[in-house]
Formats: sequence, structure tokens, C-alpha cells
Amino acid sequence: MKTFLMLHGVNHNMFGKRDPVQYGTATLADIDAQLQALGKELGVTVESYQTNSEGDMCDRIHQAFSDKVDGVLINAGAWTHYSYGIRDALAILIVPVVEIHMSNIHAREAFRHHSVFAEIVKGQICGFGIESYSLGLRAAVSAAAR
Repeated sequence: MKTFLMLHGVNHNMFGKRDPVQYGTATLADIDAQLQALGKELGVTVESYQTNSEGDMCDRIHQAFSDKVDGVLINAGAWTHYSYGIRDALAILIVPVVEIHMSNIHAREAFRHHSVFAEIVKGQICGFGIESYSLGLRAAVSAAAR
């Protein structure tokens, strides 16, 4: 069975409490449960990981390389816009990487319009709220099948 890793970034442990206008009321546990259910439907395993530590995120990406996961989904939050360390860790991966955002980062503050990951990921999905995760998993599974 193929394994996909969902990486949740900084402050995502506060989903459901933080800025419901942008992020809705779903919690991180709700998002992970939705991904687990969709993973079963698609015949894949989904592992989720969240951290507020940039170094720990890089370490988990390195582990994904060693574990030979079949694809990675990442919503790095604010790290998307400036973390070259996470970008370089993602660049090590030889599997499809899909960048996910619940809000439309291109319709928000100017600093959010740029992703340092954009050049190395398979694609970006943003602006569909919690559904962005399902769309991202479907895209990653499709890309890994090629």
C-alpha cells in the first residue's frame, strides 16, 4: 500500500481556534480524519505530522526520504513564504510534493503571494478551505501513479 505524508506547519495545531474567517472552524484532528477517510477510499495510507519547529519539520522531511514515502503534502503555513531550509529539505525528495493552503494566498497580504516552495513542488492547491486537503491528496495520489 502506498504511503503519503501530510506535513502541517507552524500554528496549525490552533486550527479551529485561529482566525475562523480565513481558516474555518475545522480542527487539525478534523482535517487528519478527513484525510484518513479519503486515503482509505483511495487505497493509500496517510500519515500526518505537525510541528511548530522548523528544524523538526526538516528532520521529518529527511525521514520521509529515508522511509521512501510515495508522496508528500505540505501546508507549511507562514514558512511557505520564507523558509529556504524547509525548501531545501523538500528538494531532496524524489516523490511528488503538493503544496496546500486553506486560504487563497494570492488574495491575501502581499507577503503571502510568494511561495519559496513553488519551483520545486508538483503543484499548489489553495483557497478551498478544508477541501484543499482532499484535492491535494487526490493530486498527489494521481501524480505518484504516473
